[in-house]
Amino acid sequence: MENYERAAISPISVSTPPFSYTPSSSSPPSQQSSPLLPPPLPPPTTILSPCAACKILRRRCVEKCVLAPYFPPTEPYKFTIAHRVFGASNIIKFLQELPESQRADAVSSMVYEANARIRDPVYGCTGAICQLLKQVSELQAQLAKAQAELVTMQCQQADLIAVICMARESFSQQQQFTDDTTSFLNETALDSAWELPL
Repeated sequence: MENYERAAISPISVSTPPFSYTPSSSSPPSQQSSPLLPPPLPPPTTILSPCAACKILRRRCVEKCVLAPYFPPTEPYKFTIAHRVFGASNIIKFLQELPESQRADAVSSMVYEANARIRDPVYGCTGAICQLLKQVSELQAQLAKAQAELVTMQCQQADLIAVICMARESFSQQQQFTDDTTSFLNETALDSAWELPL
């Protein structure tokens, strides 16, 4: 037992070399020239703010949130308006039923319809559509009237051109007749002058 105690008490000496840094051959030359630089910092972690929908609903925005691409945190009014009219569960259901290529248009349509419903609670976007259809029919009537006036003016212009052409033709005929008459009278006068006795 005594030997055992002596063995336990006697210190063990281990020779370790002093700390030295030897870069591996695969490290870039910039690290080899200055071995005392600290290791590079990891890239900064980006803190993502929740989408406007999750922020308004006061829930955690998951990585694959259906609403995040269409309701960014910078535009909370879009979700607020759509949520007031359609409700969050209906919006999510609508978006999940659509292919991704049509979701952005669907969100724009929902926001527009919700806006119209808030402005006009009775008719909503139907009232706006009816008003626009009325404007279209009024503008079509104005266009038809303008086209009719244009056709009338073109007919008047064609008639005027025909009258001008006829007037020129009759004037040129009169001019020809006058020239013929003048030359005939001149010839007659010359003939009569030659016939006079001396």
